[in-house]
Amino acid sequence: MNLYPLKFYPILKERLWGGTKLGTLLGKELKSDLIGESWELSGVTGDVSIVANGSFKGTALTDLINRFPEEILGKSVLERFGKEFPILIKFIDAQKDLSIQLHPNDELARKRHNSFGKTEMWYIMDADKDAELIIGFKEDISKETYVESLKNDTLTDLLNYENVKEGDAYFIGAGKIHAIGAGVLIAEIQQTSDQTYRVYDYNRKDAQGNLRELHTELSIDAISYVKQDDFKVGYGQEENVSNPMVNCPYFKTNFISLNKNIKLDVSDRDSFTIYMCLDGDVKIANDFGSISIKKGETVLVPAITSHILLNSERAKLLEITI
Repeated sequence: MNLYPLKFYPILKERLWGGTKLGTLLGKELKSDLIGESWELSGVTGDVSIVANGSFKGTALTDLINRFPEEILGKSVLERFGKEFPILIKFIDAQKDLSIQLHPNDELARKRHNSFGKTEMWYIMDADKDAELIIGFKEDISKETYVESLKNDTLTDLLNYENVKEGDAYFIGAGKIHAIGAGVLIAEIQQTSDQTYRVYDYNRKDAQGNLRELHTELSIDAISYVKQDDFKVGYGQEENVSNPMVNCPYFKTNFISLNKNIKLDVSDRDSFTIYMCLDGDVKIANDFGSISIKKGETVLVPAITSHILLNSERAKLLEITI
């Protein structure tokens, strides 16, 4: 068993609101000027990641998990989620405003879609001047006020807008209305789920001239109408250590800024570890092998690992575990 750090081919997604920053800033090979997402690590049916390095090159993530479930995922992760890879890792380029949307919680998603809900986290990698996110409402509202605003086309008047810059981080719980604004490039960590309720789309039309589907009725009982200022993530930036960012039931995320080589003891972690490179470059090694990655690349370190070596003169990383 040679479960070295695994890199995967990116799965690029063309989007109505996509652009070219995934190519110009993150080095992805784009075949369109409307690439909105790079799925870096996915177990989603129809979009399963394929290993890009080493002896497992060409192997699907799901096949690896079926062969080595506990060794890849960790015993506790396997007990909670089975063999389904529990999180989805993306880079997102919003050249235009995304639709205003929300995601159902686990209970609703299970009942309606036989799926996980969707809680997510964003790290801002790049933002144009005056770029914004929409997160939540600017004040408490009622269900009736929300429904009326959809009828009157005044929903945007109720929403909370946040100016953003590189290095900002946000936690978006299920039920919180949100949208990524034009000019924002993000790293996204989320539950493995594609359940999105689109509630407003600026009356835009797709390539075929059709308005995109809205999920007005589904959203009404899924949305949180209470103003909650709990979305901005504060975190330390001490160098060469794991600085905690988010610790929720679905994932844990740390920020690491490197200017030297470090060794991490992960023998009691009982989870895989994911590294997203935000800047610079780093060589990542475990008990079985190593790989070098640069800005815009992602690596999965299997749970069987006891120690991780991060070798770099300059790098910024997100470290994600369960």
